[in-house]
Amino acid sequence: MTRFFDPPTISMVRPGTVSFIQKLAGSNAFKAMFKEGMALVEEAAAYLDGPGREESRQLRRPAALAYATESMRLTTRLMQIASWLLLQRAVNEGEMTLAQAATDKHRVRLSRQDIACAADIFEELPDRLRELSLKSLRLQARVMHLDRCLFARDDGVTISPSPIASQVERLRAAFQTAM
Repeated sequence: MTRFFDPPTISMVRPGTVSFIQKLAGSNAFKAMFKEGMALVEEAAAYLDGPGREESRQLRRPAALAYATESMRLTTRLMQIASWLLLQRAVNEGEMTLAQAATDKHRVRLSRQDIACAADIFEELPDRLRELSLKSLRLQARVMHLDRCLFARDDGVTISPSPIASQVERLRAAFQTAM
């Protein structure tokens, strides 16, 4: 079971092997995710500071309270995502190592934030706020998955060695003794 409060440990990869997840984190797919995340931050800020203010004034009291709560949660969610993306970009560009990014000083603590209000109240919120919230939740899930893969937590689960790897080792040992 993954526990989000445990300190991260960097996934260990055998020397000479390529970490797929580290390649993914430095790929064009990451660059696209970075652009998507930063664009979503800008979209949300423009909406909340502009049309969103006006739309929130027209809501009935329970929906207005839900609007305030959801807009704060959206902002918090997006700031966590943006911080994580910026930190990972710094790793990708060589400004810091993955080990440095994993330290408590630099580590971004991602916390899952679902929609806080009941479904019927959520449906009363302006379409644009709902859209932004749902987009941010999807992006957050992707970022959290990548984070878990990059910074595997020590949760007490022992991974058994690959049966193929053990066979290769046995073959290697047999050929070394034969020579």
